[in-house]
Amino acid sequence: MSAVPVRCRRRLWRADPYDRRMAAPVPPAPPSPGGLVLAPFRALRYAADDGEELASRTAPPYDVIDAAGVTALEARHPHNAVRLILPRDDERSPGSRYRRAADTLRVWTADAVLRRDDRPALYVYEQTQDGHVQRGLVGAVALADPDAGIILPHENTMTGPVTDRLALTVATGANLEPIFLLYEGGGAASRIVAETVTTTPLLTTTTDDGVSHRIWALTDQERLAAVADDLYGRRAVIADGHHRYATYRRYQADRHAAGDGTGPWDFGLAFLVDARVSGPQVHAIHRVVRGLTLTEAVRRAGTAFRVKPLDAVGDPAGAYLLSELAKAGQDGHAFVITDGRAAFLLAHPDPVLLADALPADRSAAFRQLDVTVAHLALITEVWGLADTEGVVDYQHDAAAAIAAAAAAAPDAAIALLLNPTPAADVAAVAAAGERIPRKSTLFTPKPRSGLLIRPLDEQPVP
Repeated sequence: MSAVPVRCRRRLWRADPYDRRMAAPVPPAPPSPGGLVLAPFRALRYAADDGEELASRTAPPYDVIDAAGVTALEARHPHNAVRLILPRDDERSPGSRYRRAADTLRVWTADAVLRRDDRPALYVYEQTQDGHVQRGLVGAVALADPDAGIILPHENTMTGPVTDRLALTVATGANLEPIFLLYEGGGAASRIVAETVTTTPLLTTTTDDGVSHRIWALTDQERLAAVADDLYGRRAVIADGHHRYATYRRYQADRHAAGDGTGPWDFGLAFLVDARVSGPQVHAIHRVVRGLTLTEAVRRAGTAFRVKPLDAVGDPAGAYLLSELAKAGQDGHAFVITDGRAAFLLAHPDPVLLADALPADRSAAFRQLDVTVAHLALITEVWGLADTEGVVDYQHDAAAAIAAAAAAAPDAAIALLLNPTPAADVAAVAAAGERIPRKSTLFTPKPRSGLLIRPLDEQPVP
């Protein structure tokens, strides 16, 4: 059965409008792009021109904001984007948070708190943090099944966050936050980005985390065409936003199942960064392992690792522990465990343990990751613990992991500190069609929420 083209430029979409084996037409499957497509769109942006005023209205991504963070952002400005991405229920109407977000977006648009750009654009987005510069393009990325090898995830997703983000998308009719994509570039797109940042930006602001943000609108048709041609033969890896990407595809599937055909739902808001030229910084995400004392963890680890005591006194932030871990990691797999009072370095795992614990049918890229060894060999095999939520929790910095372990007393808990997973290793696992353990890598800086919003009311034209 042959597929029927429904768009022709760069053979963008191919989809079968009906199954000829059936007596009646059935809704077509969502289309699949033939390559990496990042299309211009008309962004909805805050009307505030002052950088400080604009910063007070933005927010970090929804999944790194805790309850106290929501309260603080709400107090910072009545128009802060947290009211859109993490809306609260009305006290008199449980379950109303999605409708409230939709009402808020509608009112802010009607009152010109948010204004729509006149022309579709790809937006050049630059972030500077502690001297590190990250640059990329924000646009509407054509959605693709992971099996197509165009947009590659590297982590599994959970139903709960996808259900939550889907309900918010349906209610607001908008992509409120971009996903974060990395690709190996060095071509025309990167050259155009580098040229664009030498001109006057559309907006500039510095947020309270010390990150400077600058954005330009790229509307020149010749340059847009050059970017499109350069990107089409490439592939991207999802650095951050797996649940948002899964939400994009769920929303797309639902609209096609409803018979709505091709439309804005075939694209999702994305920040695409050339990892080779101006990519992110990579940090480890540490673990807090519960149900095991440090003494018992050391005793069991001693059967399969070389164990070395470290001085954890006077190092609540873990700076010394991380430096020792980095040194040991140059020679192979290494971990630090601590309860905030004592600490130990675990290194040089027994090859027999690795052979037994790591699945032989997985790629070498998967089996060589520290996080793979930590979960499958150390936590599961050596310590005999279930690798489940509540037993293994996550912290974005060593100090928080150490503090969580220390605060767990009298219950048993330890912090498990890891070295960062290199971005190239993440890409290699994704290219093999595999997933690494959840919360394996933290890429920074993350795109700021509220700077660019994509309403789902216009079909992008690649």
